[in-house]
Amino acid sequence: MDDLAVLIEPQIPALRRYATALLRQREAADDLVQDTLERAIRAWPQRREGDLRAWLFAILRNRYLEGVRRRRGIEVGPEALMEIAEAGVDPEAAVGARDVLDGIAALPEEQRSVLLLVAVEDMSYAEVAAVLAIPVGTVMSRLSRARGRLRAFLDRAPTIVTGHLRRVK
Repeated sequence: MDDLAVLIEPQIPALRRYATALLRQREAADDLVQDTLERAIRAWPQRREGDLRAWLFAILRNRYLEGVRRRRGIEVGPEALMEIAEAGVDPEAAVGARDVLDGIAALPEEQRSVLLLVAVEDMSYAEVAAVLAIPVGTVMSRLSRARGRLRAFLDRAPTIVTGHLRRVK
């Protein structure tokens, strides 16, 4: 069990970031990560050799989608912005961050997942394809559409520094 903890523990911060970005509620994200880790530990003997990170992210995403289907809607809260305020970011940038978070939340789930995994978790297209069980070309297509929709959303947002968008992979 100690070996398992050594392998899984370094993945927890990235899982929490992804879950928080999906749910935009810190407590719900922590619950999702815990559920993911419990599922991973139970399924460990059946795990195929391969990318542990991609496997954990796939479990998290599947658990998230199961929850969405069950609830048919997620209550969005401001908890995701608390870390920005606590980090001492100036208020104008925080408003821009809120616009970005709202824009990401407005994306269809398949585009949002690709964008978050590539831009936030810095996964390669191949890793994202493994997590989502889709071809690499589909990852690239969804990412392109997500970027376009996010740009269009932010063009309509009252305050945003658009230069930050161009840094997205």
